Amino acid sequence: MQKKLNIKVGDTVRVISGESRGSEGKVLVIDRAKSRVTVEGVNVVKKHVKPSASNPQGGIEEKEAGIHISNIMLVVGGVASKVGRKADANGKLVRFLKKNGEVVK
Repeated sequence: MQKKLNIKVGDTVRVISGESRGSEGKVLVIDRAKSRVTVEGVNVVKKHVKPSASNPQGGIEEKEAGIHISNIMLVVGGVASKVGRKADANGKLVRFLKKNGEVVK
């Protein structure tokens, strides 16, 4: 069974710990098995690439590496907050910011 996470692909998040602390970006990929996310422009590493048919030159590429999901916070309207779940008027579960109670769509 997959873990239920409060972060989704496309959310804007802020890094709260580690080398990239304070930087914000959009979530690109979520790895539920390892509880890691890849955030745009955060934790950029250099990867050595062998020459291939599609990339005959090879060389060193920069790409985003994953960071643990506990090291990020959801940002909505410039406010970073923990995320909770509650039922709305129709009984459907929605995400909300615990700091100000605002519902996240």
